[in-house]
Amino acid sequence: MKKDKLTAYIHTWGCQMNVHDSEKIKGILKGEGYDISDTPDGASLVVLNTCSIREKAEQKFLSHLGKLSIQKKKQPELKIAVSGCIAQQQGKKLLKSHPSVDFSFGPQNIFNLKEFLYDEKRTAFTQEKDENTDIYQMQLPTHRDNDLRAWVNIMYGCNNYCSYCVVPYTRGRERSRPYGHIISEVKELARRGYKEITLLGQNVNSYNGNCTFAELLTMISEIEGIFRIRFITSHPKDLNEELAVTMGKTQKICNHIHLPLQSGSTGVLSLMNRNYTYEQYYNKIQLLRKHVPDIAITTDLIAGFPGETDNDHKETVRALKEIEFDGIFAFKYSPRPDTRAATMENQLDDSVKSQRLAEILSIADEITERKNKTLQGKRIEVLVEGKSETNAERWFGRAASNKIVNFSPDENTKRGMAVIVRITEGFKHSLDGELVV
Repeated sequence: MKKDKLTAYIHTWGCQMNVHDSEKIKGILKGEGYDISDTPDGASLVVLNTCSIREKAEQKFLSHLGKLSIQKKKQPELKIAVSGCIAQQQGKKLLKSHPSVDFSFGPQNIFNLKEFLYDEKRTAFTQEKDENTDIYQMQLPTHRDNDLRAWVNIMYGCNNYCSYCVVPYTRGRERSRPYGHIISEVKELARRGYKEITLLGQNVNSYNGNCTFAELLTMISEIEGIFRIRFITSHPKDLNEELAVTMGKTQKICNHIHLPLQSGSTGVLSLMNRNYTYEQYYNKIQLLRKHVPDIAITTDLIAGFPGETDNDHKETVRALKEIEFDGIFAFKYSPRPDTRAATMENQLDDSVKSQRLAEILSIADEITERKNKTLQGKRIEVLVEGKSETNAERWFGRAASNKIVNFSPDENTKRGMAVIVRITEGFKHSLDGELVV
C-alpha cells in the first residue's frame, strides 16, 4: 500500500545515458506518488544509478552505499535501490553481498521499476529482457532535470565490443528506436518550449531505425521550435561523408562533435578492438573540417592501456598536436570485469599510467586554451542558460560549439534567449564576452 509523502533521492554517476535513465526513473517514481528530493536526508527511497565503465566510479558508489547502510540502521524504513550498469553486471549477487540493498535493476529493466517498488521479497531483479517490452520500444514517463535542453535516446546498447568496455554486457546489443517515435518525442519537446535536444546512443552513427542517422537529423531539423541539435557519442568507424555533409548544410545541427580516439597508436587501437587505424581516424577529422570548417572536436583518450609502449604513448602525444582537439576527456586505464583487456598481459604500473595521463592533459590544456584565445574579438551566438554559479553579476550560455560563454546581461536577458556575444577573452575551459546590442 502506498504511503503519503513519499520522497525519493536519485544519485547518478556516469555518462549522459545514465543521466537520462535517471530522468526516466524520476518520471516513474513521480507517477507512483513520490516527490523528488535533492538530498537523501529524510528520503523514503534512495536510488543509486551506477556506472561501471571505470573503477573510480564504482569506488564512489560503494562509498556512498556504505554511508546509506549506516543511515538505514537508524532509519529501517528507508529503501535502497541500485540501478545502472553495476546492477546489470552483478545481478542478484549485489543483493547478497550488500544486505542493505532492497532491490536492483539494470538499464534494460527500468520499465519494471513500478513492480520492483512493491516487491516485498527483495529479489526484484532480472537480467533477462522481454523483447516485446524492451525499453527502446517504450515511451517511459520522464521527469527532465532541465527545461531548456533535453536528452533523447535514439538507440540502446552496443555491438562493438571494445576490449576495455562493459557496455555491450550491461546495455545489451544495439536496438534503434523507430524514427517515428523519436520525431513524436522531439515535437512534444518543442511544444513544451525546449530549445535544444541532444540525441543519445552508444554509437549514434550506426542508428538504423528505418532511416540513416543523417536522414534522422534532417527530419528533426525540420521541426519548428527546436533551435539546436546535438548528438553523442559517435564511433569513428561508422562516421561517413553523408553525416559530414548533413552537418555542414543544416543550420540547426551544432558545429561540435565528440569523436573518441582513445589512442593515437594504431597498434593499441587494434588491441582495443576499435576497428580503425589512426590514419583512418585522422582522415575522418579532415572530412569533418572540410564540410564544417568551424567545427569543434572533442575526444576521449585512455592512458596506459595494457601493452602500451613508450612509443605508443608518443604517438598519442603526436596525435594531440596534429589534430588539435578543442577539448579532451582522458583517463587512466582501469581493468573492468568481463572485458578482454582485463586479462591481457603487460598491465602497466599505476605510476606509469599516471605519468602518461598527466602529460596528455597538460598538452591538451595548452591546445584548448590557445584555440579559445583565437576566438577573441569574434561574435558568437549563445543560447542563454542562466546566472553564473560563481559570479552573481554574470550569466552564461553555450555556443553551438558547446563552449561555455560568460557575459554580463542587460535588462532584457532571459534564459532560453539566443544572443550575440563578442568574445573578449579565451580561457582553458570557457570564454568571456560582452553582449552585442
